[in-house]
Amino acid sequence: MPALKDLLQAEDITTLQSLQLFARTVVEGFTTGLHASPHKGFSVEFRQHRPYVQGDEIRRLDWKIFGRSDRFYIKEYDEETNLRATIVLDASGSMAYKGTAGISKFDYARKLAASIAYLLMSQQDAVGLITFDSKIREIIPNRTRITHLHQMLETLVKTEPGKETALAPVIESLVGRLKRRGMIILISDFFDDPVRLLQAIGVLRKKGHEVVVMQLWDRDELEFPFGRWARFENLENDEDFVQADPAAIRHRYLEVLANFQETLRVGLRRHQVDLLSLTTDESHSLALRQYLSLRMKV
Repeated sequence: MPALKDLLQAEDITTLQSLQLFARTVVEGFTTGLHASPHKGFSVEFRQHRPYVQGDEIRRLDWKIFGRSDRFYIKEYDEETNLRATIVLDASGSMAYKGTAGISKFDYARKLAASIAYLLMSQQDAVGLITFDSKIREIIPNRTRITHLHQMLETLVKTEPGKETALAPVIESLVGRLKRRGMIILISDFFDDPVRLLQAIGVLRKKGHEVVVMQLWDRDELEFPFGRWARFENLENDEDFVQADPAAIRHRYLEVLANFQETLRVGLRRHQVDLLSLTTDESHSLALRQYLSLRMKV
C-alpha cells in the first residue's frame, strides 16, 4: 500500500501547472468559468433530499429530518459549479499485474487519478470518484473543497485490486447515478467484451456526458517478451491458468491484441470519445501533460 504523499508529488503538480481540462461539450452548471453551460444566470434552489454518505459536507445535513427519523439526510441544491467530473477507476484483479516496469497498473492508475483530481479541483470543478471491480465498491460524491481531495487520496491509498471485473455493467449503472451531464474519466485496462463496453459508453454519450478513456498497459502485455515455458494465471480467478510455450502462442496473442485495440479505437472514435493509451513505464504526469496540451489546441 503506498503512502498518501506518494500519490501526488511536487513534480506532478509542477508538470501540470498552466494546464486545464476543458469540457468540449455543454455541461450543466451555473458558475461563470471554463466550461460552456446551457443555463443563464445562477440558481441555488433546493432540489431534493438524499441519504448522507461519507464525504458530504456536514453543513448540508437537514437536522429537522434527523430529529424526526434519527437518520442523516443531505439537502441537495441545483449545481453551483460548471463541471461535475467523475473519475471511474478499475480496481479489478487484472489491474494488479506488475511486469518488468516494477509498478502495477493499479498503482499507476491511482497516481494518475490523483493528478487528474488535483487538476480539476484547481479549476474549481466538482470532482467525484467511483472504484469498482465486478460491482461498484466505493462512491465519493462530487465536491470542490480541498478537504475533499484529501478524502479522495485516502480512498485511493486504501483501495486494493479485487478479483473479477464487470466493466460494461458498471458503466451502464452510471447512467442512473449521474443525474446531470458532466465529464466521466474512465481509467482501466478495459479487459472486457469490447462490443458491450462500447454499447455502454454509447449510452453515456447519448445522455450528454463527455467521456474520456484512459487505457493502461504494462509493456509486457503489449510486447509479450516471454521466452521460456511459463504458467500464465488469471489474476481475476485463482483457478484459471495455462502452462504454455510463449514462442508457440506469441503470434496469435499479438493478433488478438491488435484486433481488440482496433475494435476499441474505432468504436470510441465513432462515439467521439478521447482515448489515451498509457504504459506503466512512462511518466503519468508527462503523458497527461502531452494529452492536455493537445486537447487545449483542438
